[in-house]
Amino acid sequence: MTYLIVFLGGGIGAALRHGVNIASARLFGAAFPYATMIENATGSLLMGLLAGYFAFRGGGAPSHLQLFLTTGILGGYTTFSAFSLDAVLLYERGAIGLAALYVLGSVVLAVGGLVVGLALARQVF
Repeated sequence: MTYLIVFLGGGIGAALRHGVNIASARLFGAAFPYATMIENATGSLLMGLLAGYFAFRGGGAPSHLQLFLTTGILGGYTTFSAFSLDAVLLYERGAIGLAALYVLGSVVLAVGGLVVGLALARQVF
């Protein structure tokens, strides 16, 4: 059942992301990735609000609702929100070195993975 909940939320989040992509291109043009920046910022803001609510006020909130909103909707909208939450949680736990390693490692590995993927695609296709 949890997979279905995440699946449905992910579809909603992906549709929202597509809407932001279209609106952003119409409003700002496509010369700069405004949509991704907007999605990352708003998704992280919403993740902070939800994580704070669930931690401080919503202790009785069903885990299905938490999964639907965070992993589902926000995960489909932007995974940057999950990345941001993980980094801040490490920092707040006092694991500052691990938080820095996580941020740096994630960026380097993600960009590096994309570069390698593009290079492989150029060779294969």
